[in-house]
Amino acid sequence: MTRFFELRENRAATARHKGDFNAAHTWFLPSIECTECGETWGESGHHYPSVDLASLRERARFVSPAPVSVAAFNELRELVRPLAPPHSELPPGTHLGPLTGTARGDLGPVTWQGNFLLLLRRDTLEQLQSSGVRGLSAHRTELRWRQGASPEYFELQIEPRGRLHADCVPRDLEPPCPSCGWFPLSCPDSPVLTEESIPTDVDLFRVGNFATMLIGTERFAQAVQELRLDGISLREIPSR
Repeated sequence: MTRFFELRENRAATARHKGDFNAAHTWFLPSIECTECGETWGESGHHYPSVDLASLRERARFVSPAPVSVAAFNELRELVRPLAPPHSELPPGTHLGPLTGTARGDLGPVTWQGNFLLLLRRDTLEQLQSSGVRGLSAHRTELRWRQGASPEYFELQIEPRGRLHADCVPRDLEPPCPSCGWFPLSCPDSPVLTEESIPTDVDLFRVGNFATMLIGTERFAQAVQELRLDGISLREIPSR
């Protein structure tokens, strides 16, 4: 039986490298301000660095942080959909395009932005690929170093594929808003994956209904351990 592991930053390990970066994706889908449920919201963890909006005449509409109505959001999402991977949900707050910004110091072989955006140095990426890890979709960042050498870092486009089990969802939660889809699910203390939702063709994926949670297969976890990528901590997650 395949085992699965949640990935998180090992801050004690990454802090030893004495580097940092300040960066954001080039475009994003705005948050929604819903008049039906009264919520203003956007999701985290939906990152598509492969999606290039430069050819869109309306691309300037994807750089404003201001929330929009449900109708305006749906219009913007349909402009993006032909450029995005098939079956992408593209919720409010989806980030698009390359990660752009400044960096300084030594970021190490692995670095994070929060606990859900993972960057790999080129040699680290190549080592993982050579180890047999499947389905890594890597995209070069546009980080600019303030001084010294400019090593290449790649963002992994980790798509939401699996799902949290229904037992992780409190039974007293209201159903999603029929207008905007707002659903206030919190991260469970003891997450469980829905076995039939788990992809079989990749070794790294996000949880579809909680996209800030990164999951690796046993093959991925073994590669992390063999390569001594101590910037990644692993916690086994059951499935049923």
